[in-house]
Amino acid sequence: MPDYQTLAKTIAALTEGEDDAVALMATIACEVHHSDPRFDWTGFYRVTGPEMLKIGPYQGRHGCLHIPFSRGVCGAAARSGEVQLVPDVDAFPDHIACASSTRSELVLPVWNGAGDLIAVFDIDSDQPDAFTQEDATALAQILADSFALT
Repeated sequence: MPDYQTLAKTIAALTEGEDDAVALMATIACEVHHSDPRFDWTGFYRVTGPEMLKIGPYQGRHGCLHIPFSRGVCGAAARSGEVQLVPDVDAFPDHIACASSTRSELVLPVWNGAGDLIAVFDIDSDQPDAFTQEDATALAQILADSFALT
């Protein structure tokens, strides 16, 4: 489990005053990805059109290029605006297998300072049931603090 307090302080120090969403995404993806060996793929899917996500900054193997809101775990997070904590991706209806090694997934909606959904933050693990509510809560706070100026 990462030391989320230190991770939050590190990200805040690295991004202080930054209001460019892509720069924030790149820095957050890198820092979060390298904070825990459970995190096999860590990145953002940006809202680029009506009901459509497109890959953004990430760490790990390739990801899917486009994900409609109507499909998969990322689409469910975008569609509902709610965190998706999935212990077994094979049991998730309509899961999109961008990587066959993924066993569990955590996806959080990302809101800008105006309250608009701008992306989802997706973390995949090659371990089953890798994520906890503590992960979701801590990462949601990091995202809220980081994107407040965008």
